[in-house]
Amino acid sequence: MQTTATRVAAVTVTLRGVDRTFGAADGAHHVLRGIDLDVDAGEVVALLGASGCGKSTLLRLVAGLDRPSAGQVMIDGARVDGIEARAAVVFQEPRLLPWRTLAENVAFGLPDGSPRGSRHSEVTHALDTVGLGSFAGYRPRAVSGGMAQRTALARALVRRPGVLLLDEPFAALDALTRLRMQDLVDDLQRTTGATVLLVTHDVDEALQLADRVVVLAPGADRAAGSGIAHLLDVPGARPRDRADPVLAALRVELLDRLGVPRQRPLPA
Repeated sequence: MQTTATRVAAVTVTLRGVDRTFGAADGAHHVLRGIDLDVDAGEVVALLGASGCGKSTLLRLVAGLDRPSAGQVMIDGARVDGIEARAAVVFQEPRLLPWRTLAENVAFGLPDGSPRGSRHSEVTHALDTVGLGSFAGYRPRAVSGGMAQRTALARALVRRPGVLLLDEPFAALDALTRLRMQDLVDDLQRTTGATVLLVTHDVDEALQLADRVVVLAPGADRAAGSGIAHLLDVPGARPRDRADPVLAALRVELLDRLGVPRQRPLPA
């Protein structure tokens, strides 16, 4: 799909000594501990790790939907303090209002103070960008899951975010739709130049879309929370060939680090 997305001012994302703990001191649950990460403007970084290791929590901290227990989260050098206007989040579920049309749902993403005269054109452009221009008047129940998730992506894009935060946005989709959505996001990122943080459990997805992969995992003291266990630079320019043998080798490496050893053949 050829997109016509608007170029944005990409931003850097910096985390310094970030901890996140839930609960009181006598019953605290440590999720993240000592996270130090620098994401360059326009870079795509995938966050991998087992369920409960803090991937989505880290994303919420960058978006300003949550606050760190210690440390700092910064966008373009400015500390995140509350909802971050330069960030937009796409969640695992589309979270569309069922009584609103797709266009009306996208319009909810427009920044406060958007000129009334340009709102319609901005929404139309965002829907066209994700290939849904002819479905603007449809309601969510009348479209497929993949189309609903594209609508959620358009709602994020209409904000023209400097950093796009994707929290397992394709997890509920069928395999073929998921591949198409991966290609769409890859195309959109290269067109807009936005910085992207992607949470995923899919190693192949991470290698297809990311410039770097960050593996989160607990240390020897699992109760202390997760830290960055491994950083992997993914070679080659995007878009990438899914059949590239280099990616296949990296897939094995990442699965090993995630505790998923390669399958052994059955004994004869």
